[in-house]
Amino acid sequence: MAWIVALAPLVWLLLLAAGASLLGFGLLQLFGDLLPLHKTVSKLTLILLLIGVFPLRKKLGFSWGELGFAPPRAFFNQLGQGLLLGLLTLLPVLLTLYALDVHVWDSSRHWTAGKLVERMGLGLLLSLLIGIGEELLFRGLLLSLLRRYLPVWLAIGLGSLYFAALHFLKSKTQIPYEQQTVFSGFELMAEAFANWLNPEIISALIALFFVGAFLAVIRTQVPQSLGLCIGCHAGWVWQIKLSKDLFNVNSDAAYLYLVSSYDGVVGPLVSIWLAIAIGVWLWLGLNPERHESSQGAR
Repeated sequence: MAWIVALAPLVWLLLLAAGASLLGFGLLQLFGDLLPLHKTVSKLTLILLLIGVFPLRKKLGFSWGELGFAPPRAFFNQLGQGLLLGLLTLLPVLLTLYALDVHVWDSSRHWTAGKLVERMGLGLLLSLLIGIGEELLFRGLLLSLLRRYLPVWLAIGLGSLYFAALHFLKSKTQIPYEQQTVFSGFELMAEAFANWLNPEIISALIALFFVGAFLAVIRTQVPQSLGLCIGCHAGWVWQIKLSKDLFNVNSDAAYLYLVSSYDGVVGPLVSIWLAIAIGVWLWLGLNPERHESSQGAR
């Protein structure tokens, strides 16, 4: 049973990606060359994953509380606390990268106060949307499913691996519109999954694994804490977006190896920092089994 549960998310992902490949080709044939096929298939896969949460929740018998949602007032309080936690946990990394000259100020861009506020507000909104979607999927449905059948430590590890791997499910090949066939999406799908074998992603993959593990540890320790995870996730994404707006990665920096090419932030430094944070948290006695809900014990 355990191995079936472990592989079930991968099978579900493959089915949805195949469906997105067919649907993407059909939509472009119907409406014209609106987007490159590889972007269409990628976005449709993510949309199908999110939409699939709702029927799967009912099918698996999870309440919204079991997925981690607190009552509205507590949920919004958690969002604010999570944003603060995201600030406290990533800002030291960004300051370190700046101090080590890995990130340098982008003097070519000129900001007015109004433009900067607008950029910050829009970035926060987009970051919250990303946080809601990814946390609902990974620390909500997926982690709840894995905890129902697997030990909590294995559920955290496996869920974090899926979370990290999904970020590299990408293809870049552009197939001209007039050359697209019903099989084109499947070619792009194969290229996207083959990207998991690219050794160049290892540094960022490990860092994103620890990102997922940190959030999963929070989720398993604090009952109905999905709002906290969403806020923390959004706080990280928001800071990364602002950092990319304001700073450039110095390709000549002596400590460039501390970041990856994925976004110029995640990399070995993030991995070490979050591994320490998780270790300290567990050392303080906050055992992930402590607040395990009834579904994890079944």
